[in-house]
Amino acid sequence: MELALGHELWVTSTLILIGNSGVGKSSLTTRYVNHNYSTSHRATIGIDFVTKEVELDGQAVILEIWDTAGTERFKSLGTPMYRWSHCCLLVFDVTSSASFSAMEEWRKEFLTQGDPPDPSNFPFIVVGNKTDMVNREITREEASQWCEQIGAQYHEGSAKEDVHVTKAFLEAARAGLRQYKKHTLENTGHFQLACKQPRETRARCQC
Repeated sequence: MELALGHELWVTSTLILIGNSGVGKSSLTTRYVNHNYSTSHRATIGIDFVTKEVELDGQAVILEIWDTAGTERFKSLGTPMYRWSHCCLLVFDVTSSASFSAMEEWRKEFLTQGDPPDPSNFPFIVVGNKTDMVNREITREEASQWCEQIGAQYHEGSAKEDVHVTKAFLEAARAGLRQYKKHTLENTGHFQLACKQPRETRARCQC
């Protein structure tokens, strides 16, 4: 749900999408954030960043969503953001077995470069995109089985047809918010808050 609460205190949670080039990371992000789809998406160069304001179980949240390049040439540009992420969406194309096979390498790289405080419990959401295509190479059963092995949630759908995109992002947002709260409390004893008060009165804000 979009929020317009002028004096609300919000927390910030960071999501990152990784996976091979061409699997639809940018399309998924655009569909979720802007509610549209374009066939003329350019390849992501380095890393793109968008935000979305949501309410999760009564908590106002600013989602920071990082969309990374999947090509070797630009992959390293996204890795600094691994450390700031509260949840990682591993994205593959259900019509490409190569993109699915690469998931384990992407996951291991994230854990190595991101170095989360509790690697065995870091939240991963696996997203199989392009279910609208007929030449499917990876079945739901194959993907679900792998996700069971690594303890990740699995969602599949289509950015083009807007199938289960919001559901996947909201699950990622909830997982990220839990991760954020857990480790923010452990490290600082309090939440980081973002003030959404209008600029003209922000100087008097006591938050």
